[in-house]
Amino acid sequence: MTSSQRTAAILVAAGRGLRAGGGGPKQYRMIGGRTVIHRVLAAFADHPEIDIVQPVVNPDDIDVFSAAVSGLRHAAPVNGGATRQASVLAGLEALAPHRPEIVLIHDAARPFVSGAVISRAILAADKTGAAIPVIPVNDTVKQVGETGDITATPERAKLRIAQTPQTFKFEVILEAHRRAARDGLNEFTDDAAIAEWAGLTVATFEGDVANMKLTTPEDFVREEARLAAALGDIRTGTGYDVHAFGPGDHVWLCGLRVPHSKGFLAHSDGDVGLHALVDAILGALADGDIGSHFPPSDMKWKGASSDQFLKYAVERVTARGGRIANLEVTMICERPKIGPLRDQMRARIAEISGVDMSRVAVKATTSEKLGFTGREEGIAATASATIRLPWSA
Repeated sequence: MTSSQRTAAILVAAGRGLRAGGGGPKQYRMIGGRTVIHRVLAAFADHPEIDIVQPVVNPDDIDVFSAAVSGLRHAAPVNGGATRQASVLAGLEALAPHRPEIVLIHDAARPFVSGAVISRAILAADKTGAAIPVIPVNDTVKQVGETGDITATPERAKLRIAQTPQTFKFEVILEAHRRAARDGLNEFTDDAAIAEWAGLTVATFEGDVANMKLTTPEDFVREEARLAAALGDIRTGTGYDVHAFGPGDHVWLCGLRVPHSKGFLAHSDGDVGLHALVDAILGALADGDIGSHFPPSDMKWKGASSDQFLKYAVERVTARGGRIANLEVTMICERPKIGPLRDQMRARIAEISGVDMSRVAVKATTSEKLGFTGREEGIAATASATIRLPWSA
């Protein structure tokens, strides 16, 4: 972090999330095809005004954290404490040597924070020094006593629901957290409460109803349904590819190097399985075919590994806000035998495309000794891809 890098974000991800039900800490559970932690970290890492993202994690989760956020920009994670307050202080201390001017503190359990909210948070900290995002309270709120009887009805117009990222001038919130720790005060539930205790005036800015906190199993069910409804344009594409055999001692099939008595005659590595899948995805997108994106007349694709073609096709889906629902490929050949390699192929396709292996099918059939595949002159493959896009795409 250089002197020109002035805005930092702390991602508080050390909690265990027990109220969210089974499946491990909620920040590492899947929602909408991605982990919660990947969604939220990407929101900050991809924001042009955030210079450094400091994750705070449970030390028991470091391996799963690293796997979940692979490829995203962030500082080395630091260990969290027994409370959220202690975890935030750990993040602030980790950032102290970098001396940022502004820090945004965000809960990892809020994966749907928007770039607009992050921008408003930075602007608010610049203007006021301490601010939090809020949304109005739409329901009447009752205050009750120990017996459950109503004791007061607060004026709804003056009530707000607090969210994160809560944003501050770095030095003032760091000093407030240090003071609270020195005084043995460790029950603050958010950073605004610490700032208020330290004598700071905390402003508010417009939050976002979508920036909700995942707490219970019902929250996950509701958000999955919301995300699925937003991807209501369901499309299916098909693909076909064939390559003849030539001299060699191996063939590439579905991303695997498979020993064989022959090789492929092909411009690239000749992986018919991946080529068919690429055409299926591009077909679902109505986005041409593999030859239009990777023309065989272009020598830079000579001998190219086909995994990059599949990654490219998947990125075309992601760029349009879509998700892959299912990938299926059928190999048509006498040899090599596909059955023993089926699950390895599924795993490799899943790895390349970034989907769960349960969404990948690999099948095989022969042509009963008929035609060019039956005479073992080459291999053919068919494929289908089902994708989900926003209706606006």
